[in-house]
Order: sequence, then structure tokens, then C-alpha cells
Amino acid sequence: MKEEFFEGNLVGNSKGFGFVSIEGFDDDFFIPPNKMGGALDGDRVVICATNIGENSNLAEVRKILEYANQQIVGDLAYGLMGNYVISDNPKIHKVVLINSKDLHGANIGDKVVVKVTAQPAGDENLRGEIIEVLGQASDRSVLEKAIIRTNKLPETFPQNVIDASSKISQEVQNFEKKNRVDLTNEIIFTIDGDDSKDLDDAISIKKLENGNFYLGVHIADVGHYVKRGSEIDLEAYKRGTSAYFPGYVIPMLPTSLSNGICSLNEGVERLALSCEMEITPNAEVVNHKIFESVIKSVARLTYTRVYETLLGNEKDDKYVKLASKFKLMEELCLILEKDKFNKGYLELDLPETYFEINEKGELVDIHKYEHNIAHRMIESFMIVCNETVAEHFYNLKVPFVYRVHETPPPEKVQNLTGFVEGLGLNPIVFPKNITPKDYQNVLTSAKGKPYEDVLHKVVLISLAKARYCEKCLGHFGLASTYYTHFTSPIRRYSDLTIHRIIKDYLNKKINKNSNTEQIDELKQFVVEASEQASVTEKRAETTERQVNALKMAEYMQKHIGEVYDGHVCGVTSFGVFVELDNTIEGLVRIENLPDDEYDYQEKTMQLKGRKHSYSFGDAIKIRVVAVDLPKRQIDFCEADTAYIPRPKKEKIKPKDQRESFKNNQKNYKKNRGELNSFTSFANNFNKKSKTTNKRKRK
Repeated sequence: MKEEFFEGNLVGNSKGFGFVSIEGFDDDFFIPPNKMGGALDGDRVVICATNIGENSNLAEVRKILEYANQQIVGDLAYGLMGNYVISDNPKIHKVVLINSKDLHGANIGDKVVVKVTAQPAGDENLRGEIIEVLGQASDRSVLEKAIIRTNKLPETFPQNVIDASSKISQEVQNFEKKNRVDLTNEIIFTIDGDDSKDLDDAISIKKLENGNFYLGVHIADVGHYVKRGSEIDLEAYKRGTSAYFPGYVIPMLPTSLSNGICSLNEGVERLALSCEMEITPNAEVVNHKIFESVIKSVARLTYTRVYETLLGNEKDDKYVKLASKFKLMEELCLILEKDKFNKGYLELDLPETYFEINEKGELVDIHKYEHNIAHRMIESFMIVCNETVAEHFYNLKVPFVYRVHETPPPEKVQNLTGFVEGLGLNPIVFPKNITPKDYQNVLTSAKGKPYEDVLHKVVLISLAKARYCEKCLGHFGLASTYYTHFTSPIRRYSDLTIHRIIKDYLNKKINKNSNTEQIDELKQFVVEASEQASVTEKRAETTERQVNALKMAEYMQKHIGEVYDGHVCGVTSFGVFVELDNTIEGLVRIENLPDDEYDYQEKTMQLKGRKHSYSFGDAIKIRVVAVDLPKRQIDFCEADTAYIPRPKKEKIKPKDQRESFKNNQKNYKKNRGELNSFTSFANNFNKKSKTTNKRKRK
């Protein structure tokens, strides 16, 4: 029997089994519970597979290379086996046993951080000691802190990083301006959100005599201050990106840099990397130059007030004086948008959530975030700038970090096709080589229909995940052949990486003729930086999404019993997901729909009864009936329907038998794995069940 060995990251499951994805294989390798070798979710493992040609997806863990769960966050409980902690990560199926001497003051019901001291290779549970008590698991602030700890987001900077950043001057020195283009007399300004403090991009614009636009995008020169290999750089690499939460930020760089010398604040000199482009009325970039500069922003502006200026409602002189610039920006924006649309740009109109936080840090309100022409102008200019920089360095054949978004995978295209047909739209026959225009046509066909918003979500789910890569593979969603992230080096390490490459090229430290050793070293770093940026981006997005879900649950706790209008945004065999006008989503379980015998129709993704039917986009009036804050779950019921609560789980007691303990543990973790948002539908869409479920509300 031939054995083959592979290395990869394990994705765990609450039932004890796992999967490992290996490049070159279409299917993940399945690891049965008795072949896990003690590995847990996230561990880097060596797997052994046999008879690959016959059963390519079955393997076993032979060795754990890196342990991903040296610390685990969870709830302290007590049962037949003594004190134990159940992980907040539902993919970790084992509990952590804690000796009484290792409790360190923790009480049953506390949310704690555990240091794992033993990870046995067999079926035995983990062992550990409590190193931090976060507080009672029912406390909102504790739950928020637990989410951040579970996702391993570093909250504070090491002292050596703080010390290093404090030594950096908060003013541009004369010697630093040498060999830079002086743009301090140009009309350059920033446009950001009302509460933004890390301002890393600024704009200048004018109309040339030949009718072309001259657009300048000026980006904070973070690379000048954060040298490769320095204490600040190593910490930034580890973090990978800033993470944004309602009311606060966990930054990639210390605030003395992110909000200070690197931020393009009004009225002060700042070092920048500038990309100036000459753009025709047909949206063609006919000339461009990239260079190091010194700028001085004439104004710190906000999207809201720029928009009001365009409407003629703003009275502040600072805005009124720049009104002609805003009009020019709007004109160029519309030209660029039309060109992108003609190329197949996917304009996915997905609502963004705005969390209104007061001065005390308290959640006041949740509503849709307004996205107006002021936002679109900046987005358009950042896109054309990123395209220009990417193409420039691709042609130079210099190692570079690209932002790539590949063609949708065939299985997701097939799922999208079935979904569209289920909506009653004309059947879609995608060509073998799919283009963004093909996807755009799907979106256009639903324009103005009740299910338009939902289709936008389904299309998003069907797309590949954007990532960072050393190869220029294009960006499907933006219909871009060349694309990178150049415009946010304060908050993204990917951008900081290419800033350094650009600066080295401009200062003739590297070029396509550099020695092989130097280029090979740069190539290797680009590969590593791309992978790290992708991993940390995913970590930050996951954490942000979970904290936002907690905030939504917290908000709806104050509105239990109230009635809202919403629309169906997801249909499953166990109920329907409903999105309210304020973007909050909740689940109406099948028990809380009107009495009927419901049939879940997989192809059309409808829940149909004899008297009632639920499809995507359907208007529905709901009542808020329950909120589970720790699980971030919001329950709705149809407004005129009596509410049937979720069945309660029995608590584990010391007198329970061992088998009872195991069953309770299994049920608890199964319950923890239940999703409370549109993500449930996404999972169903990506991995559809092969059966049609019939359920009756009783």
C-alpha cells in the first residue's frame, strides 16, 4: 500500500473530525475522529494518505508541526470530570481539564483564558491552567474581549515597539525632504469619515488645457518611518492589518505613527508617495509618474460635508472654496465609473452598517451607512491609482504584491445558475471562460426586482475570495487586469510592503537587472508577506464580523417585543433569515412561522407550505422575541404568530454519569456551532444538502 505525505493546516469540526486542504487536489482530505492524532483546529500537520487514486480524500494525521491553540478562550464549568473549559471556538471538540490549583481565582461561569499544558495524541481531553479571568460570561464587555482573544488579535503593543515609536519625530525634518518633489504649495486635501484619525490618502485634481484630467493620489510614506526588520516592522507584520470595531480601532501601527507623523493631517508637512495620472475624457490613463514627495494638506474634509457641498447646502468657507474641485472630481468619477461598468465591473450594492457610539462608548443606534457620490469619488480614484501602480511594476518585472480576485470556481457558478433559475429568471448559460461581464449581466437582469438585494449577496458568495499574491492574476470583481493595494500603508502591511519596493526602485536600490541573490530574496519575502497579509486580513474580518454581531444582539435586547418590517434574506430547511431596514438579521425558526406543513425546496431555495410560502426578497413583518448575547443569536417570529422558545439545554452537574457528561458536551458544542446570520445560507449555498426536508410547525 503506497503512502503519500502532505503538509497543511487542519480545519477542525465540533464532532471530532477535520479537513486538510492541499494545493493540487480539488477535494479536501478528510481526517476521521480516530485519525486526528490529537490535532486541533488550526494546527499545522503532516498527513498520510493511501490509495489516493481510489479514495483521495481520506487521510490521517501523522505529526503536528505547529500547535495553533496554545491559549484557548472559553467558559469555566464543572462536571463529573472536574473543572473544565469549553472553548469558544466550536471547531475545537475537546474540553480543557483544569486542576483546582490552576483555577487562579476563576469561578464557575467565568469567561477565561487557558494556557494549554498538554495536548494528548489520542482521544483524551486537553489539560491546562487559567492565566486570565475575563469576567462573567454574560457580560457584554467580557464577551467582546473574548471574541478578540479567541481570534488572537493583539490588543496592546510590546514596550519595545512603544519605545521605538516614541523616538520618531512628529515633524518632518529638513534633511528628510532631500530629493523629494515639493508639493506643499499644491491644493491637496483628504476626504474621510467623520471619526477617522488615520488619514493615509490625499487628492489633488485639475483640468489640463487639452481637456484631460490631472489626478494626483498622495499616500502617506509609512515606509520612510517603519524600516524593514525594525521592532515596529516586525509587530506590523504580525498584525498584518488594523481592525475596526464600533467606537475604536486595534491599529497595525502605534498611534503616534498611525494618527501622528504618518497621518496626512491638515496644515502640516508630511512625506508621501505620489502617483499623478493624466486621464482622458474616455478614462484612459495616457501618462503617469510615481515619486516621493512632500505635501501639506489644505483641508481635512468629510464625506458627508463634501456631499452637502455638491448639493449646494454647505456654508463652511473651507468647503465652499473647494467646491469647484469637488465638481471636477465628480465629473471624473462618473467617467471612470462608466468605463469600469463597460468592462464588467461588478457593482454589488451590499448595505453597510453604521454603529452610532456616544462619548461614553455606549451603543446608541444602528442604521445603514450612507454611501454617496463623495465615497464613490474616492473609491474610483483609489482603484485607478492601484491599477496604474500595479501595471507599472508588472511591466518592470520587479517582485511585487498584487491584490488578486480569481474567476469563480465551477461548483459555485453551478450553484448560482440553479439559484437564478429558481428565481424565475431566464436560464443562464455561462461560457467556459467566464468574464466579469457575464456576471454583470446576471445582476442587471434583477434590477428593480424584490430579490435584487439578495441576488447581490448570492453573487458575492459565488465569487472567489480576494487575496494577496506574488503573481498578477487580475481582479475579477473590479474587471481589472492589473491590481494592487497601494493606498493604505497605515493600516495594511501589503501596502507597506510594496511601498518599500517602490522606494527601493525609485532610489535605484533594485531593478530588473539586480543580482540574482537580491531578487530571489525579495521574491521570497513577497511570497511570505502576501500569505501573511491574506491570513491576517481574514482574521481581522472574522473578528470584526463577530463583534458587530454581538453589538447587533446587544442593541436588539432593548427592543424585544417590538415589531419591524423586513425582508427574507435567507431560506433554509429550519427557517428563514430576515434582514431589517437597519441591516440587523435574525432567524425566524420554522416553529415560529404560521402553522403549516413546510417543504424546503432546494433548487428554488423556497420554504413552501400549503397556505404559506417564503422566498428571497419577500416582505415580512416580524416581532423580536429573544436574544442570546453569548451566542450572538437574534430570534424573530412572524408578527402575528405565537412564539415557541428554543428548547433549553440541561446544565452539566457533578452527579451526572460519564456518558451523560459526554452527551451534554456533544449537544452543547452542536448548539454552539449554530449560525445566526446570512452565513448559514452561504454555507447551504456552497454545500447544498442532497435531501429535501419536510418539517411541520407544531
